[in-house]
Amino acid sequence: MYARVTGTGSCLPGKPVSNDDLAARGVDTSDEWIVSRTGIRSRFLATPGTTSSELGLVAAQHALEMAGVAASDIDLIIVATSTPDFIFPSTACLIQNKLGSRKGAAAFDVQAVCSGFVYALGIAEKFIRSGSHSKALVIGAEVFSRILDWNDRGTCVLFGDGAGAVVLEAADNPGILASALHADGSQNGILNVPGQVCGGQVTGDPFLRMDGQAVFKFAVRVLSEVAAEVCQEAGVETNTVDWLIPHQANIRILDATAKKLGVDRSKVIVTVDRHGNTSAASVPLALDEAVRDGRIRRGQKVLLEGVGGGFTWGATLLEF
Repeated sequence: MYARVTGTGSCLPGKPVSNDDLAARGVDTSDEWIVSRTGIRSRFLATPGTTSSELGLVAAQHALEMAGVAASDIDLIIVATSTPDFIFPSTACLIQNKLGSRKGAAAFDVQAVCSGFVYALGIAEKFIRSGSHSKALVIGAEVFSRILDWNDRGTCVLFGDGAGAVVLEAADNPGILASALHADGSQNGILNVPGQVCGGQVTGDPFLRMDGQAVFKFAVRVLSEVAAEVCQEAGVETNTVDWLIPHQANIRILDATAKKLGVDRSKVIVTVDRHGNTSAASVPLALDEAVRDGRIRRGQKVLLEGVGGGFTWGATLLEF
């Protein structure tokens, strides 16, 4: 028993918000400052009250439509998110209810920040290969704008909101060829939201904080290592993959990772310039865009990889 991606979907809220729009809103920045450091030109920001489950629902519906699968046939829902609607119930349970998928089917969230979708995909594959489940929805959904300090131009200009999803089904032939997941909790201080709710009050710092230089160095190293790891496991040379979809954090990280892997820049799917960093949603958003515009075709090998706070990182090599 194997697992294969049969459908993709995505959702971006509202209209693009440009760098100039952010400056007009009072953020101490400029288009030149942001583009030169990150490659980001715009992002999507959810309106107040818009939730991760709402974005994830739309992405899931699009993925189901492409796969030709009814919501009632889904027996597993995994949502990767760092911005859930509530402390509990899980965003996956909320989407299960809104979607009208099978009652009694498993549904839960995964918290691995920007690696979340790759983590969730790896977990779903194990469920399917065990024979316990046959049709899974794997969703990355984020409303990161609600945890940003809009006075911190070093972080607030980087992130956006959105959701991406895939349908993963049991198959007779391999779809996911190899995967690897890793973490190093000793690096927790370089990217975090060091706050919590206690006794009805926020304690600590409720906003995202990041040491940009430390994150850059760590990300390039582990993304290169984990990509090489899964390709070696699958018996594939890294420079022969058809497409590379790294976590969309920063154009410099994408370029440096591709260079270390020997992957031609033309094979790298890039959406960070238009979406910003959408955390767990970034990989499935980029995957869906490239599938729908015809770049990714059946039979091609696609390497997905993510790195995020924790620190966590992982990769999946799949044949689409």
